[in-house]
Formats: sequence, structure tokens, C-alpha cells
Amino acid sequence: MAKKKAVKKRTSVTKTKSAPKKKVVRKSSKNSPASIQSELKKIDRELIKLVNKRCSLTVKQIKADPEPRKAMFAPKSDEELRETIEKLNSSGPMTNGSIRGVFRQILSSARRQIHPQRVAYLGPAYSYTHLAALERFGEEADMVPVNTIGAVFEEVNRGNTEFGVVPIENSTDGRVVDTLDMFTRLPLRICGEVLIAVHHNLLARCERSEITEIYSKPQALSQCREWLSRNMPQAHLHEVTSTSTAAQLAATKPGAAAVASHQASVEYDLQIIVEGIEDNANNVTRFAVIGEEVCEPTGKDRTAILVQIAHKAGSLADTLQIFKKNKVNLTWIESFPLRGEEPGYLFFIDFEGHVEEAHIKRTLNELSKKVVRLETMGSYPRSGILE
Repeated sequence: MAKKKAVKKRTSVTKTKSAPKKKVVRKSSKNSPASIQSELKKIDRELIKLVNKRCSLTVKQIKADPEPRKAMFAPKSDEELRETIEKLNSSGPMTNGSIRGVFRQILSSARRQIHPQRVAYLGPAYSYTHLAALERFGEEADMVPVNTIGAVFEEVNRGNTEFGVVPIENSTDGRVVDTLDMFTRLPLRICGEVLIAVHHNLLARCERSEITEIYSKPQALSQCREWLSRNMPQAHLHEVTSTSTAAQLAATKPGAAAVASHQASVEYDLQIIVEGIEDNANNVTRFAVIGEEVCEPTGKDRTAILVQIAHKAGSLADTLQIFKKNKVNLTWIESFPLRGEEPGYLFFIDFEGHVEEAHIKRTLNELSKKVVRLETMGSYPRSGILE
């Protein structure tokens, strides 16, 4: 009996024993926070390596040039890079401007390792001229703000800075007289241009209904004249030296607002009350980069000259006929009277082409025989419009 019972007991144990359960390991979803974070860390490591590699190669490229200091100012390659970015960045989601900003900082950092570039501009910080200077030279350049356009020219002429950035033309208001006047006074050349789509905003620290005064520079107020008249008739308009100065006043004066850039709203902690108040949606300002650099031809260049013609009937028509005969396309012509008692006008003329091209050489040679005064102010690559 005892043996029989023992067998039963063993049988019972065997029946109740269960097989070990397999541990189920769930695979992490590709869209889970942990998976995304892991992928981000991986990409960050790769980006930092690539960004630093790009910077190092840029330094090597500049140093390998026979004239490294001259190679640091490269409007041709900068424009080619802009075009490449726009082609490669077709799928987004980053804008061309954002991608361009990344590359601009890489180039600026590389150039600073060789030699810090000093650039004078019509300040203060975050004026539109400052933004144009940053577009061309990046934040690693030593930016020197000055109060007037004339002071920008003086800083470059005295050798205190290598370059200057000044506004030269606006699609709404036309020429910038102070800039053209300084070209008649000092022997500086145009060695580049920056075209920026200018979008004005109404900035303030109060509600729109509480705004009693609006500040900005004359050109900005002019470019928003219709909108301000229609939408802010109760506000008094005040002209100041720059949009940045206007933003500073809006940040400190009760009931004050400024017409200025989006960047100014960030810098001076202002609310954007209304965006894009410019009357012309295609409002573009052209800025000239001034200095002593001579740019090589690219095939897509612009040349600027200053001309004084004889003060008699038919002189201007005879001058323009030379451009037509040589098939030179004029892009801009402005006149302003001579100083002093001498009658007559100076003409600031822009046209397509480079002074090293045969038909441009021929044109300038013919002009020199017809006019009273001819100064070539520089040939430089044409720039695309930057948003």
C-alpha cells in the first residue's frame, strides 16, 4: 500500500507542474519617445562631426589659396552656395533661409579662424542694414555700428574696417541719396550687393487701441504710408534715425509703437501687433558692400559707374546710345546735380556685365571719350533676393 501511494504522489506532482512561460519582449515603436530620442542623439553626433569637418575644410581651402586674405571675401562662391541650397532643399521642411543661416555661420566661423573681418554698418543693431551685413558676413565678423551712412564710408576709407554695408536702393522709395552722395566724395568701390525682401511689422508692448505714437526711419514710414493712414489714423508718426531706434522707443515709452523687423521684436521684447504692413508686398532693398576688393567675373555680374556729361542738349541721349550700340543692358540710372556753381548733373549708372568683358571694355572706352568725368565704381556678382 505504501509503495502504491508513493507512485500516485509522483504522478500527481507531474500533472500539476506547468511549463515555464516565455517572456514576451515588445519591440519599441519607431515613433515612441524613446526611439525618437535615440535617433536624435545619433543625428546630433553626426551633425556636429560634419559641421566641424565642413568648417575645417573651409579653413584649409582658404589657406591653400595664393591670397588667403582676399579669398575670405568670396561673393561668387557665396552666391553659388545660395543657389545650391535652394536646389537641394526642395523637400524641406526647413526654409532656404534657415539652411542658409547654418552655412553662413560655418563660413563665418572658418573665416574668423584666419582673420576676423571688421564691417561697418548703419546701426544700431538689428536695423535692416545690420541684417544685410549679417547675411553677407555672418555673426562671427566684428560688426561696427555707426550713426550715419557717411560714417560707414569714413570707417572704411580710414582703414578702421575692411568693409561697409549701406542701403543704396529700395523698390518703393528708389535711390538712397546719402549713399550716392558719398560715392562722389570718397574713392571707394562697390564689391558686392545684398538684396533683402523687407517686411515691416507694427511692434509695441501695448494693445493696438492704446497706440498713440508710431516711430520709424523715414523710408520705413514711407513704405507703409497707405497702411498706416488707413489703419492707424489716430497715431502720430515720428521719424527717427533707424528702425532699431524706433524699437527701443517702443520698448520704453507708454503708448509708443515701432515699424521694424521681426528680429527687432525679438531683440527688444516687443509684441508683433500686425505683420507685413508694407504697402508693396514685393518691397526689396538693395544694400551695397563697399571696400577695396576687386571681384573676378562670374558671368552674372553688375557694374556701377559714375558719369558727368556735358551740360548741353542731346548729351544724355548720346551717352545712352553708346550702351545701346554695344548691347549693354542698363539696370539703373539716377541723376543728381553737381555741387557748387557749376551747372550740370552726375549720373549713377548700373548695368549688366563685368569690366573685364570685351564689350564692357569697349563701352567704357567709348564713354571716356564722350563724357566730362567717368569713374568705375566696381564690378560684382548680382545677388538673388533673400527672404
